[in-house]
Formats: sequence, structure tokens, C-alpha cells
Amino acid sequence: MAGRSEIAASDDGLICPEVGGWTETKHRLVSLYSELFSFGMKDKWGKRVYVELHAGAGYGRIRGTSKIILGSPLRSLMVKHPFNKYVFCEENAEKLDALKIRVKRTAPDAEVAYLLGDCNKLTDAILAEIPYGSTKDTVLSLCFADPFDISLKFSTIRALSRRYIDFLVLLAVYSDANRAYKRYVMEDALKVDEFLGSETWRDRWRIAQQQSVTFPKFVAAEFAKSMESLDYLPTPLHAMKCVRSDEKNLRLYYVALFSRKELAFKFWDEVLKYETDQTNFSWS
Repeated sequence: MAGRSEIAASDDGLICPEVGGWTETKHRLVSLYSELFSFGMKDKWGKRVYVELHAGAGYGRIRGTSKIILGSPLRSLMVKHPFNKYVFCEENAEKLDALKIRVKRTAPDAEVAYLLGDCNKLTDAILAEIPYGSTKDTVLSLCFADPFDISLKFSTIRALSRRYIDFLVLLAVYSDANRAYKRYVMEDALKVDEFLGSETWRDRWRIAQQQSVTFPKFVAAEFAKSMESLDYLPTPLHAMKCVRSDEKNLRLYYVALFSRKELAFKFWDEVLKYETDQTNFSWS
């Protein structure tokens, strides 16, 4: 699998956003999990759907280099056991147009739905693209949420969770929440409220401060608790993958799995164990 997902991309003249070198780590995590998910669920569910809420352009150029890497949407199309359907959301029209071309080139026969706009405003459209399951034709989805900040609203997660769906979520608690701390903790600031789906988190934050808990860890733990309110299994901080910058080894964000089934966390443990460029799951 690693060999397929690490295929070098070349400049095709379409939009190719600059990304940090650590982005490869993130994409590798997601593609490894997608591989295990698609294989492990193919005989247990009638259909498997892959959803990406911030799909991007499909390519990214490592900042300061000429190296172009494949984004998570293209990697998801290249798993050994492809999903039955893909749903890609992207707010930037130019990026989405580029993604369409690259997807067609990568997997011309894949069933793909494209949604233009803010994913927080597209929940009905996303749900409409996910087939309704039945006892004879069950449907399980994997959703990757990859926001550059904490703009993902918990109401979006809540709406999508009405279906059988697992989530991989990028929690930008260091790169965004920590840097904008003074603004976000103000009583009239709503961004953290909307991210956590809670208006009472400040009370708990005051207690956490007395226990020397850092704000990023507090927000990540609070998000996990919010997921538990939707009947997802607990995801403690130590089960999240902390991704760091290349230059100064600074913490940037967590990538966290949320599922209602223990098997998903066994897959995630495998990903965290084997997240190297040369990983190859012999049993898949």
C-alpha cells in the first residue's frame, strides 16, 4: 500500500497549494487507516463510503521545495480495496475543479460526488450523497475532517453522526486554538463554543487551569467528550496522534479517531504502530 500512496506527482499546471513537510505525516496516517478500514469492512458491510470535508486540490507542494505530494482524496482512491463511493467537499472552486481532473486521472471509474462550499453549510447535501442502508444492504462511512483551524462546527459532526459513520478529525488545538487563545476565551467569542458544541466549557476550563492543564489538551479532551455524547467510544489524548512541525518540532495538531466500534481502534493502533513510508500490511 505504501508504494502506491507514495507515488511521486508531477506538476500538471493546476493549482497546487504549498504545504508544510509535516503534511506527509497527516496524509500517511489517513491513507493507512483508510486502507485498513476499506479492507476490514468490505465483507462486513454492503457499501463503504469515504467522505472528506476539506478535500483541497488533491496535490500539495512541500514548502521550500519542488516536491509535490498526493493529498488524502487521491490516496483514498488508491487503496487496495476501494470504497464504493466518495464524497469530496471543498470551499474553494479552483481547488475543487483541480481535484475533479486529478481524480478522473487517478481513478476514472470511481463513483465520486463533489460538493462546493463550506462543509458546515452542506450537511444535508452530504447526507443526501450517502446511500441509505437497509438490513440487506448496509452502509458504513469514514469521514475525514481536515480543517486548517477549529472552524469545523460540532453541529456538522452531530448531523452526520445520524448515519453509521466513523470520523478522523484534525484537531488544530496548537496551531490555531493555542495561538488565538486570548481571543477565543473571551465571553463573546463563539468559535470554541461551536467547535465543541458547548457553551459551558469555560467553567470547566477554569477548573482545568487550576490543575495545570494546557489549553490545547483541554480543548482536545473536550472535543472527545462531545463525541462521547453522540455515543462514540472514548478517545483519550494518548490515543490521538500529535503531529509536529519539521523545522522546530513544535506541536501543531492532533489527528483523532472517533468510532462506535472497538475494531476501529484496533485498526488505529496498527496505523500508529506502522506509520512509516515503507509500511506494508501483509494481511490486507
